[in-house]
Amino acid sequence: MPSLMIFSNHPDFNSVFLPIKEAILKLPKAHFKRFFHSDQGVHYQNKRLNKFLKKNHITQSMSRKATCLDNAVIESFFHLLKIKIGNNFSTKEELINSVRNWIYYYNNFRIKTKLGGKSPIQYRKLVS
Repeated sequence: MPSLMIFSNHPDFNSVFLPIKEAILKLPKAHFKRFFHSDQGVHYQNKRLNKFLKKNHITQSMSRKATCLDNAVIESFFHLLKIKIGNNFSTKEELINSVRNWIYYYNNFRIKTKLGGKSPIQYRKLVS
């Protein structure tokens, strides 16, 4: 399973910054525009994070108050995640394992019409 996911009991800067930093270091240089979708949480507005994203040519897409349309992509992703994994977990570990497994499936096997019938990983390999 990928190590890019950090789970925290409370939203904090490191739970946002460290996975992004690790992803940028691991992923090949993109030949396409990259986006970081988030809401307006204080940890997403951090100057260190904003500077890091700009330095790495990543556009931050942050929804405005009272609208999710700016972030339809990530809102749709989390909607699918919640539907697919459900909410019947006895432990935090069960929840974390379900999230990890579903994201692995989503990235490696779930085909997308917008990606030419390929999974995100297959598409990334094709365009890089």
